[in-house]
Amino acid sequence: MEYIDFAANFGEEKNRILCCQCGTSIEPNPANMCVACLRTQVDITEGIPKQATLYFCKGCERYLQPPAEWVPCALESRELLSLCLRKLKGLNRVKLVDAGFVWTEPHSKRIKVKLTVHGEVLGGAVLQQVFVVEFTVSHQMCDDCHRVEAQDYWRALVQVRQKAENKKTFYYLEQLILKHKAHENTLGIKPIHEGLDFFFSTEAHARKMVDFLTSVLPCRYQHSKKLISHDIHSNIYNYKFTYSVEIVPLSKDSVVCLPKRLTQQLGGINPICLVYRVTNSVHLIDASTAQIAELSSTNFWRYPFSSICNPKQLTEYIVMDLELIREHDRKSFPGQGAVSNKHLIADVWVVRAAELGVTENTIHTRTHLGHILKPGDSVLGYALGDSNVNDTNLEKLDTSKIPDVILVKKFYGNRAARRRERNWKLKHLAEDNTNINTGASDYHEFLDDLEEDPVYRQNVNIFRDRNKQIAVDIDDMEDPDEPRITLEEMLDDLCIEDTEMTEVQ
Repeated sequence: MEYIDFAANFGEEKNRILCCQCGTSIEPNPANMCVACLRTQVDITEGIPKQATLYFCKGCERYLQPPAEWVPCALESRELLSLCLRKLKGLNRVKLVDAGFVWTEPHSKRIKVKLTVHGEVLGGAVLQQVFVVEFTVSHQMCDDCHRVEAQDYWRALVQVRQKAENKKTFYYLEQLILKHKAHENTLGIKPIHEGLDFFFSTEAHARKMVDFLTSVLPCRYQHSKKLISHDIHSNIYNYKFTYSVEIVPLSKDSVVCLPKRLTQQLGGINPICLVYRVTNSVHLIDASTAQIAELSSTNFWRYPFSSICNPKQLTEYIVMDLELIREHDRKSFPGQGAVSNKHLIADVWVVRAAELGVTENTIHTRTHLGHILKPGDSVLGYALGDSNVNDTNLEKLDTSKIPDVILVKKFYGNRAARRRERNWKLKHLAEDNTNINTGASDYHEFLDDLEEDPVYRQNVNIFRDRNKQIAVDIDDMEDPDEPRITLEEMLDDLCIEDTEMTEVQ
């Protein structure tokens, strides 16, 4: 005799039946069987593999995602779980409710995934089942690592060249690459004469580097490709791509003579100008009027020209007298372009530092450095009147309009003392990839330019050198007027070292 149970809430009775297999009292269902008997009769996980294989590359630490894509995945991450579920072919026949990792030893080369699925069986009954799939991690070298081991790893090459006599532009480019992490996809960097070579595994990475170079420096590029192999059956071509990038042959603190048509486009600026900064465009300034102009890469290659004086020809002068030019006198200068508000025009009388005390003949010139110069200061400039320059644009000018001396920047004395007091440093690319000479004079001139120009160092990551002591008193400095980089502009260098734990006594 069966008892009828009544619900405690509303007094509704629940009809129950006996299982057709074992006779257990159950609630009615389409199969008329209990859960235990259903599991013995039907397996909803049939067709789903309980074991599978994952391919892992030890070189780049990536997993193979069929058919030919390698993806980075951390242990017990969502990406790895998604990759494991894609390996199970019959999983689409059931409804996946839950999935998670079962802990295994990290070095066991086994990954276990616990799955909970729902499936419809025997006339509409829904059965839930939990099972574990074990994945075996097998090592396989990916195509990129295979090409690296075979010494045939690069597919695209970016050649960066500049026909200039100093390498300050490449030191600046190195810092831009480090700041924006543009070298992440680089397989190797090789310094050669007049430039650098960047090697990449794909053309897309090389194209990305070219786009980065054109956005930070004024340059142009050419593209070419070379056929390596051809499969006539599958119509697959194997190319090696080469991008040749040429940077404008101008550097900071060089003097140029502009073509006549270009001076008209730049607001009637004086043809003899000073390059005071090279970023994504060439910044020019007229030393006699402080008129400034920005020369884009397109305009330069349309009217190309070269520098008539480079920083290696700088001569030291001593300021004997200085007279600032009043504001209303500056308005009478020719030219209709923008005028720099950071510079002051002044008439300066200078003498060569090597001839100081020997001759009394002073040289008069007009300079844009009136805001930082005073009598007795040392200044670097070009003796343009005594130079033998072969330039077609300079030969067309009237000799009376060519200044004898063009002053470039203030000279702060002993450079060796400035190196000793420099409490900051720059990071470099990997030494095994590049062999950049950080002891060259061009590199130290680049560091001096960073100290003297705050705008120039905005795109450079400067790190504090903990091996150098910071001068806290003015008396500790050899020259308090020297330009310096403040602590607010420095970054703390991250240095992770393994330290041994000691007992506290």
